[in-house]
Amino acid sequence: MNDRIKIFGIVALLGFMAGVIAQLTAVFVIPWIIEILPALGGLTSYIVAGTAGAVITVGLVSAWAYFTGNKNQP
Repeated sequence: MNDRIKIFGIVALLGFMAGVIAQLTAVFVIPWIIEILPALGGLTSYIVAGTAGAVITVGLVSAWAYFTGNKNQP
């Protein structure tokens, strides 16, 4: 049970960090990209959201694989 609580806590912490990163992206990164590349104005938010989603998913799956891996292997 203690291991499950640790994993839930880590996933919650990762989710919180993902929310903070998403907010910072929405406030700072998207306007900056629109300023630099105005031709992508309408697509920029989708590109950033897709990239952020991919990075967060890889991070969550990596954390899950690390914490649930076989502890007996060297």
